[in-house]
Amino acid sequence: MPRLSINEMTTYRWSFLEDITGLQALGVESVGVWRRKLSDFGEERGVELLRESGLAVSSLWSAGGFTGSDGHTYKDAVEDALDALRLAAEMKANCLVVVSGGRASHTLSHARRLLRDALRELGDAAAHYGLSIALAPLHCPAHDRSSFLSSLDAALEMLTSCDHPRVGLVFDFLHVAHDPALCQRLAKFVPWIKIAALCDARLPAHSDDDRRIPGKGQLPLAEIFAALEGSGYRGAYDVHLLGENCWGLEYPNLVHDCLEGLTALCPRVFARPAAAPGA
Repeated sequence: MPRLSINEMTTYRWSFLEDITGLQALGVESVGVWRRKLSDFGEERGVELLRESGLAVSSLWSAGGFTGSDGHTYKDAVEDALDALRLAAEMKANCLVVVSGGRASHTLSHARRLLRDALRELGDAAAHYGLSIALAPLHCPAHDRSSFLSSLDAALEMLTSCDHPRVGLVFDFLHVAHDPALCQRLAKFVPWIKIAALCDARLPAHSDDDRRIPGKGQLPLAEIFAALEGSGYRGAYDVHLLGENCWGLEYPNLVHDCLEGLTALCPRVFARPAAAPGA
């Protein structure tokens, strides 16, 4: 699996077809697939297009809502996640990303129990397909209805309670903006990380609109990469840029700037092989 991926939420205005053909033309080797775009294009057609393109799939985003905060029952949410897992297996994704759902009217202990039960069931199914479940804590107030887990520490506590080898963590670089000491504590999270959601950020970061192209913000990216790689992380980095500041850019330029910025920040991981003479 390539180490660098571009998430389809980063290229928000592009369609699924534009994402696959555009990223392929830009020399990107891996994509984080967004279910909404894939559904709009058609799942069967989309999986076939991915196979023809040769792009690897780092992740499928996302499923969840197991607490019923979005109006669906627990059973419906689990069934939807199992459908997403089967789809992830068809496209040979490395992992399926899930979110917990908001606390809604539940006690915190009940919300945690619902999530733990769902993760264990999904973990068993993921083992059958040979892939992983990645739990994403969401840190911004706007996401309160989507997740009652707002920090890496809260997510790690849940994963430890769940204790399933196929269930792990999404590490979102934006969490460092909310915890400047996180780099010093990253080693304890690394064994759980299934995928890293990569961005830079304007500080102080209050929302997803503060995400920036790598190298264009104020996060200590070189330090974060060193801490992750030095602690043994060898998974994918999925460029995850949200908000109008990024979505309004020309996407070929955005992707090019991401590739250039990452190569400068961490060449050991992101430098691309030089083209052969005459190529």
